[in-house]
Amino acid sequence: MTEDLSPAERYVAARIRAAEEATALAPFRALYEFDLDPFQIEACQALEAGKGVLVAAPTGSGKTIVGEFAVHLALQQGRKCFYTTPIKALSNQKYTDLARRYGADKVGLLTGDNSVNPDAPVVVMTTEVLRNMLYAGSQSLLGLGHVVMDEVHYLSDRFRGAVWEEVIIHLPESVTLVSLSATVSNAEEFGDWLDTVRGDTEVIVSEHRPVPLWQHVLAGRRMYDLFEEESDHGGRGVTRREVNPDLARMARMENQRTYNPRDRRRGKMVREADRERERRQRTRIWTPGRPEVIERLDAEGLLPAITFIFSRAGCEAAVQQCMYAGLRLNAEEARLKVREIVEERTAAIPGEDLHVLGYYEWLEGLERGIAAHHAGMLPTFKEVVEELFVRGLVKAVFATETLALGINMPARSVVLEKLVKWNGEQHADITPGEYTQLTGRAGRRGIDVEGHAVVLWQRAMDPAALAGLAGTRTYPLRSSFKPSYNMAVNLVQQFGRHRSRELLETSFAQFQADKSVVGISRQVQKNEEGLEGYREGMTCHLGDFEEYARLRRELKDRETELARQGVAQRRAAAASSLEKLKPGDVIHVPTGKFAGLALVLDPGIPAGRSNGHRGFEQHDGPRPLVLTAERQVKRLASMDFPVPVEALERMRIPKSFNPRSPQSRRDLASALRTKAGHIVPERHRKQRAEAADDREIARLRAELRAHPCHGCAEREDHARWAERYHRLQRDTRQLERRIEGRTNTIARTFDRIVALLTELDYLRGNEVTEHGRRLARLYGELDLLASECLRDGVWEGLNPAELAACVSALVYEARQADDAVAPKVPAGKAKAALGEMIRIWGRLDALEEEFKINQAEGVGQREPDLGFAWAAYQWASDRSLDEVLREAEMPAGDFVRWSKQVIDVLGQIAAASPREGSTVGKNARKAVDALLRGVVAYSSVG
Repeated sequence: MTEDLSPAERYVAARIRAAEEATALAPFRALYEFDLDPFQIEACQALEAGKGVLVAAPTGSGKTIVGEFAVHLALQQGRKCFYTTPIKALSNQKYTDLARRYGADKVGLLTGDNSVNPDAPVVVMTTEVLRNMLYAGSQSLLGLGHVVMDEVHYLSDRFRGAVWEEVIIHLPESVTLVSLSATVSNAEEFGDWLDTVRGDTEVIVSEHRPVPLWQHVLAGRRMYDLFEEESDHGGRGVTRREVNPDLARMARMENQRTYNPRDRRRGKMVREADRERERRQRTRIWTPGRPEVIERLDAEGLLPAITFIFSRAGCEAAVQQCMYAGLRLNAEEARLKVREIVEERTAAIPGEDLHVLGYYEWLEGLERGIAAHHAGMLPTFKEVVEELFVRGLVKAVFATETLALGINMPARSVVLEKLVKWNGEQHADITPGEYTQLTGRAGRRGIDVEGHAVVLWQRAMDPAALAGLAGTRTYPLRSSFKPSYNMAVNLVQQFGRHRSRELLETSFAQFQADKSVVGISRQVQKNEEGLEGYREGMTCHLGDFEEYARLRRELKDRETELARQGVAQRRAAAASSLEKLKPGDVIHVPTGKFAGLALVLDPGIPAGRSNGHRGFEQHDGPRPLVLTAERQVKRLASMDFPVPVEALERMRIPKSFNPRSPQSRRDLASALRTKAGHIVPERHRKQRAEAADDREIARLRAELRAHPCHGCAEREDHARWAERYHRLQRDTRQLERRIEGRTNTIARTFDRIVALLTELDYLRGNEVTEHGRRLARLYGELDLLASECLRDGVWEGLNPAELAACVSALVYEARQADDAVAPKVPAGKAKAALGEMIRIWGRLDALEEEFKINQAEGVGQREPDLGFAWAAYQWASDRSLDEVLREAEMPAGDFVRWSKQVIDVLGQIAAASPREGSTVGKNARKAVDALLRGVVAYSSVG
């Protein structure tokens, strides 16, 4: 090619080549066997130019290469780089990758329960660890040049998202930020915010998948393409993606009714023939079983595959079903290799624990190339599954959606059993963003030519809706940032109240709220222009028509109010009269379908609440059961009595009367007509309207008649303009209130939190008290409750196991609320301490209500959950794993996760507890040692 260039062009090309080779990017590119994509090169060049970057790209596109270049750049410049991830498993994985490349001496790891070489120039950590470092003013921040925030779209997470914003806001200005995100639809908005708080930030968005993704639907024995590519016949060579007509036809046939009962002209033989024909058609459509799906994918060469099942139990059941079906995906050589790796990775686990953990059943599935992956599994087991899958030794994984969150486990195919999942409150359709995240695992770069997303056919499936999910890339990033008590004291301690408030107003949450106000502000401006036009239309040459219109409105409002009061009084009088009725009273029903003579059989339920068969029920008023003169037994409503009712006569109701017997009704109705048929009910006199005697109405009418505009010939025209003016003015004020409600929302929440903390003597103006400094070291959802327990000495005198039980209530949260059975708790001092913790929480809850701190908005202290107290107590008391798991009825993975969270908070309590005259700190450290054993202690780093 260079031979075709002129000498001048060759010189320019050589200069460009020399300039590229002089950059830090050139030796970095040489580390990879493949060339970098344009978006990766663009992001790396921006980093080398000293800019921050936001890279938004699909899962599996290689955006972490940009993060790795930040590491390379920091090492070359002799500075530090922190690589943050949202989950420990991802931190462990990244640590292993970087240590392999740069050497274990240059790479460290910091997670909640692991610390490896923390002073290294490159440290991988969870985002919470970096947040805590920033608040503590850690010396490790000295010399920090770059921070990589992997999976930054986590800031949408309503439980942990605030941590990402805290880090972004509080990082020193000298630090270059590298934000790596999944494809989001508002990347530019997020980039604008980063530009505001971090300085010059380049936004690089790539929609391109390096491995094309094909979408399918598996129904019966056939796999259908979801889309049918149609060439544009206009000659432009463009293709349109249309839903496969075979799928649409199949859905229509599935939804057709087998037999229409309104069609009476068809004979029985014809209907039977139709049913048989439709039955034969439908036998081609069914939802294939799990073993059948894996066999089909294997036959088509589409393994390895991840099948997403939105249930832990479903994942375990799927593995069992495949094993019962005799499915074997591994040859003998692979089986032996699996056993070797598994035995090596689990060598530290005692034999008695292996049986409890279901090790042998799990190993058999792995040897066959089949495994489950979910949060209920032991972390070691999960990591073994991940390693074997990446090495191609496990070919079918049944996983919950947590696997889609960052773990590097790409597959050739992804299978979705259903498009509905339980979100903690109800079964809801998965969103386009969730669909993209799940199917993003399909297609391994450098291995597969294409990836495949397979959705299993389900009854009532709508192919058009599925195509909408697959074709939409709408995944907006929404801030979940909320101030917390710990955040408030840390901010005030570092910056003072005023500066803290200003910092919070720079959050992405406030940035989004302010942007949403822009459209409303424009509408307010338009309304104000409209108000000016209406004001001109109602101008009267005789006087101030705005004042006249106000008098008319006041008069109308007063008349409406009096009319409403009159109706309420009449209803109350009618209800009062109904309450006086007794069985045997003869009444005249004034209006409604059953108007006329009636005999009261039962006066009905009095107004208010009553204890019915559905618990407490609300009633508008008495609802008497009556027999009408026309022999009908009916329960009347209050609306049948717009006026008070009185008994005209009394009758004896025979004991033998049966309201269900037509003969009984006929006889009693006849007696009713005989007894009271001649009585003419007294007509209810219409009372004089209260408006006639109301002084306020008289005054307003007099002022109206005396007003100059009252005599204007165009008065009613002006009045119409005035009414429009009033309506638009009311709407404008509502919009202004909405603007006010969205402006400074974060800062106002912060002010309320500061006020509560001042009330409790954690803050005094800009001063953080001793109690406040203790709270600053307690991170967690129930930070203030933990601090109050330390202050009140609730945990003094508890032994380590009892303390572990109490601390578990601060972290544990049941997956599903179960109020039917009270959780088992240790007796004695621990039980008393847990009771005191609930009492303190009740006091804090009342204070939060007083200071308008709303838990529904994600701020405040939820009620402690005692559901893990017994398990934590047993484990810290050296009970066996078998005994603890059996009594807790909890999967091993959940037990380990909650235990590690208890250990984390115990560590914070040990650091925050008073040094003198307190046993809490010492016992917290002992409790950590008691919990950190067996399955909880197994480390999987390296």
